[in-house]
Amino acid sequence: MSQRTAKLERKSKETQITAEINIDGTGVTHINTPIKILDHMLDLFAFHGRFDLDLDVKGDTEIDIHHTNEDIGIVLGKLFKKALDEMNGINRFGYAYAPMESTLGRTVVDLCGRPHYTLQVVRANGESCKEIKDQDNYSIKYLEHFVESFAKGLGATINIKIEDPDEDLHTCIETVFKSFGLALDQATTIDPRRDGSVPSTKGIID
Repeated sequence: MSQRTAKLERKSKETQITAEINIDGTGVTHINTPIKILDHMLDLFAFHGRFDLDLDVKGDTEIDIHHTNEDIGIVLGKLFKKALDEMNGINRFGYAYAPMESTLGRTVVDLCGRPHYTLQVVRANGESCKEIKDQDNYSIKYLEHFVESFAKGLGATINIKIEDPDEDLHTCIETVFKSFGLALDQATTIDPRRDGSVPSTKGIID
């Protein structure tokens, strides 16, 4: 099987992004963005998903990180979509958990062609909560924007849940990016029993 790779460039008035991926890699990364906490999270995402990822980003972060964070999500989603092509033979679905201390991140992915995202943060008593202290100018709201943009770029349903969130944002979102990488690895893995067919009763994912 030939390796599934893709390259993309995106240039706008707010950001300049170049990206390259090998879905069938080993987790080797070169990531350089102005959002250093996101650099670290994407390194974890690619390492645990075993994706080789090169990402170089310049953005208008002197204003805020909104455009840069969002555009990175868009480009990465489109990058995966391009590398997967018609998605022949893949599992399509993937799910994974990643714990860190008492916090548990869960990600469920469906590469269905229909973009949708859900992100829940739930305390141990079952109460919904997204009031976690910002860190390095990043927040749960920025995580939502990133996941939504990724889902739209890829055409995927992405369902994320953070259970018993730690007060530390880093801990919370680390469980997300690890579980996201693991789930996407599972979803993009080729199932030989499909004999190269598209994993949909429609015969197409678009």
